[in-house]
Amino acid sequence: MVRVEFLGPIQKEPLELYITNLNELAEILKKDATMQEWLENSAVAVNDTLVSSRDFPLKDGDRVALLPPVCGG
Repeated sequence: MVRVEFLGPIQKEPLELYITNLNELAEILKKDATMQEWLENSAVAVNDTLVSSRDFPLKDGDRVALLPPVCGG
């Protein structure tokens, strides 16, 4: 099982999912209208390492975090 966490202003509780890659996660999250904008603009980290490929393989116990863009000074 993979734990998916939503950081910053994304107001969504963590999910526990049986998925094998980030493509599967994207397909699940696309069904949630409130997540569509975040999917396009957020970075993704797996076990605290940024990844750019949706084909990135996931295994049992992995932690995926969606990192929305932030502003600061």
